[in-house]
Amino acid sequence: MVLSRGDDYPIHQTPEPVAYAGTDRNFYDRYFFNGYAPDGSGFFAVALGVYPHLDVIDAHFNVVHEGIQHCVHASAELSMERMVMAVGPISIEIIEPLNMLRIRLEPFEGISADITFTGRAFPIEEPRFTHRIGPRAFMDYTRLTQNGRYTGWIEVDGTKRDLAAGTLGTRDRSWGVRPIGARDAQPIPGSPGPAFFWQWTPINFPNGSLFFHVNNDQHGNAWNTRAAWAGEGASVTEIEEGHGGMRTRLRSGTRWPSGGTLSLALRGAPEQVTFEPLGRFQMRGLGYTHPEWGHGLYHGRLMVEREDIDLSDIDPLAPENLHVQLPVHVVASDGTEGIGVFEQLIIGPFSPLGLDQFLDGAA
Repeated sequence: MVLSRGDDYPIHQTPEPVAYAGTDRNFYDRYFFNGYAPDGSGFFAVALGVYPHLDVIDAHFNVVHEGIQHCVHASAELSMERMVMAVGPISIEIIEPLNMLRIRLEPFEGISADITFTGRAFPIEEPRFTHRIGPRAFMDYTRLTQNGRYTGWIEVDGTKRDLAAGTLGTRDRSWGVRPIGARDAQPIPGSPGPAFFWQWTPINFPNGSLFFHVNNDQHGNAWNTRAAWAGEGASVTEIEEGHGGMRTRLRSGTRWPSGGTLSLALRGAPEQVTFEPLGRFQMRGLGYTHPEWGHGLYHGRLMVEREDIDLSDIDPLAPENLHVQLPVHVVASDGTEGIGVFEQLIIGPFSPLGLDQFLDGAA
């Protein structure tokens, strides 16, 4: 069978049915959400990924409470049906495209949720991420990002909590090519050792949303970066674009940020903002660099598992723990306060922060 429910919608990008997505086995299509109370507590995050050429779909639901990151991982065979948007107990429903989406976690081993996201403004489109290692496209994807408000509830082990009034967060949608599934066993002749630097800081201010990201090489030269400002209710034509530069501190013995200062040249946004961490979220809970639940790995027809991560008892330099999101309190140069996340992943050497080896920590 090739035809799927997607073929009844005017969304085709090639002459083939929607079930086929070009020819690159690493093609993916992905949803991501995070949310937090106004004081940075009650952090949760959700992701769902579709991998058409691997015929796999997976999803993850996470909530942090009292220092424990509770995770539900799910993976299933896609059966070439890209519009199903559900894996075991985890599902995503598009209520209003580019504005409102619903996340549901049916009860599984003591965890359940029903959450609705509503955008604060039209999503921003980030610059296309294209990066090669030698002749091979390591990344080639597009992403939209949107800040918003959440309503709903989360239940963990018999305790049900409504999301606090004013719960905010960010969602993104990305699609294209990035490493997924089983790792390619054949090296690229003459390619350099692995090195990757990523920072992403979507921030909610009372009057709008600030976005900044940067991919640097190991010497600190940016190969993809942009800053953007979307005022409350901004349309696509009202989103401002500009530039930013981040000065980062690292927590001793780790590759995690302990704060930073972002300087901006961006209409509508403050000239400078400082970041102070309020907590920590391990991105492995969403499959990123997870040794067992990595994106697109095959687990059979359906597999669902709960995992609890004690955030005080992990090795910060283990490869699966390098990638983090920190809920942060933000203060602008004009005194305005905001809240958001500071995401960071550093693999390999990065000379601007004094990291010389593959996995050394900050002095």
